[in-house]
Amino acid sequence: MSLVLQGLCKRFDNSEKDTLHEIDLEIKTGEFVCIVGASGCGKSTLLNLVAGLEQPTQGKVLLDGKEVTKPGADRTVMFQEHGLFPWLTVFENVKFGMKLAGISKQQQEEKAKHYLEMMNLWEYRDYPIHQISGGMRQRTALARSLTMESKLLLMDEPFSALDKQTSNRLREELQRIWMETKQTILFITHSVEEAVYLADRVVVLSPATGKVTEIVTVELPRPRHVYASEFVELRHKILEEVRGEAV
Repeated sequence: MSLVLQGLCKRFDNSEKDTLHEIDLEIKTGEFVCIVGASGCGKSTLLNLVAGLEQPTQGKVLLDGKEVTKPGADRTVMFQEHGLFPWLTVFENVKFGMKLAGISKQQQEEKAKHYLEMMNLWEYRDYPIHQISGGMRQRTALARSLTMESKLLLMDEPFSALDKQTSNRLREELQRIWMETKQTILFITHSVEEAVYLADRVVVLSPATGKVTEIVTVELPRPRHVYASEFVELRHKILEEVRGEAV
């Protein structure tokens, strides 16, 4: 799989400048890439363009050489809000996307069980959504996303609404799952620490120019530890870049 952004620009009707300007980026199979930047730099806009939820003003999004013009089954999106259906159980929510995609009932059962076990949620499969915690809801949403086994998983600040302890635990689980599955992931976050913890590469966007100012390869061994000196040093370096762009 190859995701290529070519000269990607996006300007909204009520703006006098591009939110994103001439973005060039390539993501290959199995990569975990994080996008960071100060508020207003266009992180979520970039994800929406890749998802096909918005159209670029200029440039192209190419997935395996085919131009993205609308949402498709080859991309799965996980937003900050879990988007689960409160009238369905955990198990039914995880199967929902597969049901819409026309996957057989047997495969729905098998895949849902597999990913719920991976997320340590199998024993909660029959719980209504309102009876589980916020962190468990996000884990349920992640399990649902993984069942689709799409070429590309797009994640838009999925842990930002959670408390620090819960978000840290989910980062650890996501890192473990990625190491097991090697799912290709494009992950939007405002947290530099989260980006360094998860990513193979960290892409820094500028709110002033709408451009990529730096792409940092994270060569730290996995699993990563936030208090390791190499981790702290790299986090500080990227944080200074983000702060400089914000100013």
